[in-house]
Amino acid sequence: MTGRQVNAGGWILGLAMMLVAFNLRPALSTVGPLLGLIRETTGLSAAGAATLTTLPVLCLGLACALAAPVIRTMGPDRGVMAGMALIAAGLALRGIDTRPTLFLGTAVAATGIGFANVLLPALVKRDFAASSGPMTGLYTMTLCLGAAAGAGAAVPVEQALEGWPMALAVWAVPALIAAMAWFPYARRGAPARPPQPGELLRSALAWRVTAFMGLQSSLAYILFGWLPLLLQGRGLDPLHAGLYASLVTLCQAPGALVTATLAARARDQRAWIVGIPGITALAFLVVAFGAEAVRIPAAGILGFGVGGCFGLALTLIVLRAADAGTAAGLSAMAQGIGYVFAALGPLAFGLAHEATGGWGLAGILFAGFCVVAIIAGLPAGAARTVSATR
Repeated sequence: MTGRQVNAGGWILGLAMMLVAFNLRPALSTVGPLLGLIRETTGLSAAGAATLTTLPVLCLGLACALAAPVIRTMGPDRGVMAGMALIAAGLALRGIDTRPTLFLGTAVAATGIGFANVLLPALVKRDFAASSGPMTGLYTMTLCLGAAAGAGAAVPVEQALEGWPMALAVWAVPALIAAMAWFPYARRGAPARPPQPGELLRSALAWRVTAFMGLQSSLAYILFGWLPLLLQGRGLDPLHAGLYASLVTLCQAPGALVTATLAARARDQRAWIVGIPGITALAFLVVAFGAEAVRIPAAGILGFGVGGCFGLALTLIVLRAADAGTAAGLSAMAQGIGYVFAALGPLAFGLAHEATGGWGLAGILFAGFCVVAIIAGLPAGAARTVSATR
C-alpha cells in the first residue's frame, strides 16, 4: 500500500484491523470464568482443566510457526482472513455440548488467532510505518478490550443462554463481522520480499525478543486460565471472580496503549523491560495474597502491567525489525517459539496448585516468570535492528 493510499483510506484499514484485533482473545478469556462449571458438567479433572488452558497457547505457537509459508503462498492480508475464518469455525464448534468438540474447537480457534497474531505486526510495519508505536498500542489495546469483554460477559451470557456451550459459541458472531470487514483487504497480494527464517534463527537479538515474548505470554495465559479460580478459592463467587478477571483484562488496554506508545518514542526500551514486569509481579502477589481492601486497585495495576508487557513485546518486534518482511519473520519466530514455551506457564501453574492444594507455590511461580522475563528480555531493549529479507 502506498503512502497516498494510506492517507486516503488508512483510517478504514485501521478500523478493520481493530475489528480483527478485538476477536483475538475472547476465545481464550471466556473459558476461565466458566471453567468451574465446565468441570462440574463434564467431569473434567484438574489435569484436564490445565490441559484445556494450555492447549490454545500451544496451538498459537504451532500456528505462528506456520506463518512464514502462509505469507509466501497467500500474503499477510489473505492470511489474516484465513485466521478469522478459523476463529469463527472453532468458536462455533464449541457450541456442540461434548468434551471432544470443546477441545477441538479451542484448538481450531487458537490456530486462527495464531495466524492473525503473527501477521498484524507486519501489516503495521508496512502500512503504518510512520506511526508504528501508536498503531501497535491501539490494536493491542483493542485486543485487550476484546479479552475483557469475553471475561466479563462469560458468566452473564451463560446464565442468559442457560449453558456454557452457547456462551462460548456466541463469540463466533463478532468474528464473522470482523471477517466481513477485512474481506476487501484480503485481495491484496503477497509481500515482494518474504522473510528468510534462517537469518533470524542465527540472530541473538531475535532470540532475545522471542524469550521476552514467550515469558510475558505465560503471565497473560496464566491469568486467563486461572485467576477466576484463584479468586474463587479466596471466597468470591463465580460472578464476582469473573468481574475481577474482567477488570484485570480491561486494564490491560490502557497498559498496552500507554506502554507501546511511550516505549516506541524512547531511545531504547530497557527501562520499560525492567519496570513493567516488575510492577506486574508485585500487583499479582497483592491480588493473590493481599488484603481485600486493596484488591481492586491491585487488580487494576496487574491488568495495566500485563497489558504493558504485551504491548512492549509487540513494540520490540516492530522496532527491532528492519523492514516489513523482517517484521513478519520476527513476529512468526517470537510468537511461534514463544507461545510454545508459554504453554508451559498455565500448565505448570495448574499443576503447582493441584500438587499443593493451595496457591502459594503457584504464586511464587508467577513472580518467578516476571523476574526471568526481565533478565531474558533486557538485552532486547537496546536500540538496534535485524534484517531477514533479501
